[in-house]
Amino acid sequence: MTERPVFRYQPNAYSISFEEVEGVCDCCTQRRSVRYRGSFYRAGETPGYLCPWCIADGSAAARFSGEFIGWADIEGVSPDPAGPPPAIPRELLLELCDRTPSYPAWQQAVWLTHCDRPCAFLGYAGADDLAPYLDQVLPDIREVSPRDPDGVLKHLGRDGAMAGCLFQCLQCGQHRLHVDMS
Repeated sequence: MTERPVFRYQPNAYSISFEEVEGVCDCCTQRRSVRYRGSFYRAGETPGYLCPWCIADGSAAARFSGEFIGWADIEGVSPDPAGPPPAIPRELLLELCDRTPSYPAWQQAVWLTHCDRPCAFLGYAGADDLAPYLDQVLPDIREVSPRDPDGVLKHLGRDGAMAGCLFQCLQCGQHRLHVDMS
C-alpha cells in the first residue's frame, strides 16, 4: 500500500481528522481503509468517503468544488473578496484550504497564523498541556477573556465545552491558541 501523505499544516491529522474505516473513496474510487471525518464546504451534497491521498493532492477539492478550511476562517484573511489582499501568500492559502484536512470543532474551525503564514494545528490542549507554552499563548487567552484569563485556563480542556486548539508557527516556532466553545 502507498505510504500515507503528510500534511504540513496538520501533522497529527490521522489521529484527529481521520478514522480507520474500509470503503471506496468518492473521488478516486480506490478501496481505502482511512476516511476523512472533518468538514468539507461545498454547494451540494458532501461526499461520504474521502481518502487522505485525494485531500493531499487537491483532487477532492477540485473534483467536488469545495474546501476543507474556509478561506474566511483563516486568521487575517478577509471574508470579502474585494477586501484587502491577505499578507499570506496565495499558494499557502490554497494549500491550507484545498489540501489540508480541517479539525473537528464546536464552532466552525478557525486557523491561526503567525509570521504571515498559516500555523500548523498540533491538536487539542487543556491548561496542563499549555504549561510549557503559557507565556506564548497568554495573549490569545487574554483575547478571549481580557479580565479573567485564569478563568479560561481553569475551564480549558482537550475536549468538553471549552477546548483549546493549539497551533505552532512553522517559521519561528511560536505557539498560538484558539479557544473553541460549545
